[in-house]
Amino acid sequence: MPSSNKNVRKNVRDKYAEIATRGACGCGPNESGINMIGEAYDRVAGHVADADLGLGCGLPVEHAGIRAGDTVLDLGSGAGNDAFIARHETGESGSVIGVDMTPEMISKARLNCKKLGYDNVEFRLGELENLPIEQDRIDVVISNCVLNLVPDKRAAFTEIHRVLKPGAKFCISDIVSSSLLPDWTQEVTALFVGCVAGAIPMDDYLGIIADTGFQNVKVMKARRIDVPEQVLSQYADKDQLADAASRDLHVMSITVTGSKPN
Repeated sequence: MPSSNKNVRKNVRDKYAEIATRGACGCGPNESGINMIGEAYDRVAGHVADADLGLGCGLPVEHAGIRAGDTVLDLGSGAGNDAFIARHETGESGSVIGVDMTPEMISKARLNCKKLGYDNVEFRLGELENLPIEQDRIDVVISNCVLNLVPDKRAAFTEIHRVLKPGAKFCISDIVSSSLLPDWTQEVTALFVGCVAGAIPMDDYLGIIADTGFQNVKVMKARRIDVPEQVLSQYADKDQLADAASRDLHVMSITVTGSKPN
């Protein structure tokens, strides 16, 4: 793995370990000044307040088509919020597996699960590019504002394809950009952990999904997210800001679905 990717991974892991232990918000306005969430979970069935750290950028379960008895995989499961919402859809006859690369998040999710008394939800430590899941095991993959943080997105989608059953689907909420982000954003850890600098152009993102063998790929929702100028001005000079404005450079929250061929 390139050293730059290792550094990104370490920075993200360290920051999310801090979020897990302190309860600080990584993608929300309190931490970065950028409101990624957009949609509140408070009326969503299965929502668990203690597991909601404000890290999402969409509601992937809404378009995931989860059925009773399904086995669901939540990528970047954090403290367990989306996994618990998915569990509401699968019922007691199904199961949910959450994978996260941050040990502190896994510990927090397991504690939340124990409090809830769920015996069909589990959390595993692992990286999205090398999932600790058997091939052709999963009925539905969900993820919420996580893949933008993964340096090798192609490897992550290849793993999603591997673990899904033939004919099974994914539903992912994530952050993408309108065009290629300038180099200065890639060097800013605060923006990267805030889910901005890891974003790639939407066309490239959808291209990776198609290239890894998925079909019926659809963007179910898209929402523009404006990064406050006072946040950008901490990392960019006037010329850089003017260039970004002239190109209408922005990021978007999207929810995308796709399926593995039979």
